[in-house]
Amino acid sequence: IRAAILIQNWYRFTMARLETRRRYSLSIFQSIEYADEQDQLQVWNLPFFLYRQLCYFQRAEAAQTKCIVSQVVDEDLCLREFERKIDVPDSYYGPRLSFPLTVEDANALLHAFRNEQLLHARYVLQLLCETRRVLKEMPNITQLSTSYSKEITVCGDLHGNLDDLLLIFYKNGLPSEQNPYVFNGDFVDRGKNSMEILIILFAFLLIYPNDLHLNRGNHEDYVINLRYGFTKEVVKKYKDHGKQILGLLQDIFSWLPLATIIDSKVLILHGGISDTTDLEFLNALERNKVRDHISMWGKDFILDILWSDPRSQNGCTPNKRRGGGCYFGPDVTAKLLERYNLKMLIRSHEFKPEGYEISHNGKVITIFSASNYYEEGSNRGAYIKLTPALSPRFVQYQVSKQTRRQNLRQRVGTIESSALKSLREKIYAHRSELTSAFAQYDHNGTGTIPVTDWAAAMESVLQLDLPWRMLRPQLAQMSPDGEVDFMSCFYDLKISQPIKEAQPALVETLCRYRKDLETVFNIIDKDHSGLISLEEFGQMWKLFTSHLGIDVSDESIDKLVLSIDYNKDGHIDFNEFLEAFHVVHRLEKKAN
Repeated sequence: IRAAILIQNWYRFTMARLETRRRYSLSIFQSIEYADEQDQLQVWNLPFFLYRQLCYFQRAEAAQTKCIVSQVVDEDLCLREFERKIDVPDSYYGPRLSFPLTVEDANALLHAFRNEQLLHARYVLQLLCETRRVLKEMPNITQLSTSYSKEITVCGDLHGNLDDLLLIFYKNGLPSEQNPYVFNGDFVDRGKNSMEILIILFAFLLIYPNDLHLNRGNHEDYVINLRYGFTKEVVKKYKDHGKQILGLLQDIFSWLPLATIIDSKVLILHGGISDTTDLEFLNALERNKVRDHISMWGKDFILDILWSDPRSQNGCTPNKRRGGGCYFGPDVTAKLLERYNLKMLIRSHEFKPEGYEISHNGKVITIFSASNYYEEGSNRGAYIKLTPALSPRFVQYQVSKQTRRQNLRQRVGTIESSALKSLREKIYAHRSELTSAFAQYDHNGTGTIPVTDWAAAMESVLQLDLPWRMLRPQLAQMSPDGEVDFMSCFYDLKISQPIKEAQPALVETLCRYRKDLETVFNIIDKDHSGLISLEEFGQMWKLFTSHLGIDVSDESIDKLVLSIDYNKDGHIDFNEFLEAFHVVHRLEKKAN
């Protein structure tokens, strides 16, 4: 009995430690994700600043068009014109679509994408053209009824994870008149198969326009797509027609409905609500008129429904972690539900380890359908089955590949290692600020400070709201006298610096603002060639640093740019340039 008790206690202790490691790893991932969104929202107004300032960047032939990365295809382009203008070679063995689409076409697409085939650009453009036509006829708020089916399935964020969508259809059946679906936004970005997900969803929308419903998410926005991968995916997969496809998608995103209501009782929208949410105003909004960018929308109204998160405290306050939207409490939820005689709010937008979460006394449900979101094994995905009685039933799942061959300790170790790697990169990109913050506590110049001061300095600079004292053993070494050797935070890291002309301060700045610079560059790079002239780069850099208040001399960046124009043709490969400045893990480099 004693042995059994000892084993049981050891097992409980081991499992508790593993769960603690898993939870703080997921907290790291989520905090870094939200910090990145803050950076994105900081830079969100920059594109419009650039539109005003950088029109002279555009070549003469584009002078009379908008200074924007994508051009919307003319309305009068129809299926026949795409068919006439774009040839499909005999060597193409993928699906050949004909319109109107049938269930057989949708099945052909599913089969092709399971086998990693691409749909030809002609059919993609025709599909998008038809999708836009159908979406234009839809209201801002879609009204559904369970009386026409036994259950309605609600799915959350997919973020380009095709395997999750295929698994949902395998477990729950394909969309049909008897099996309706609502997909609640964030179909794209982060994952590698966003285009395939859109094609599948749009195909079923055309086949069953009354039974498959799409809400817009905060990632159905072209500036967000520039930062989080979807634009790159489209250009990579459809080089010759990527520009046309992106232009049509930008238009389609502007026509996506903003919310769905089931049986006049269940409100479904992507992010959340605020104390100013007005469904009548939402329903009357000309949603396509605000297509160019979310920050142009009236006040913060649409920003709230796409970016907000629930919290347990009453009230409505700015969402400082994300940098946009708000936190809304149980009282805000109760007030809105009472005002519109609703029973429940279903939203997505937020990672949940189990794929869903119930809050606000059962009145708010968060549904998140992308499993393995941060790392393989990091979380389950889920979807909701709503019965005619509007009782939610949750179905969880997890796409398993490598994790099937790993035990729990190995899975947690993989997640933890990946999370800490991302955190160390974040730390190193803020090295100068952190060093200054540490020095304020190091009154005697010993290079060591108490753990409490070290944790305070880390939070004051990074603002990630993490348990720094718990993370200290993974991030910094202790001195013999029991204090933190604060410079040890940086021992195992360095910034790749293949160009000797780059000054250390400039290198750190480039590393820190890589994603922001990439977003701005993609706006300027109209043809998605990846090349930028030295003059364009110089102008972009000066405007960028001016907008964000970055203190780097023009002379230092000019020298750097000249040094990487390797063939002296007056252009540089911008993506290659950015890739040169990233955090390298010394131990990994040695292992390689």
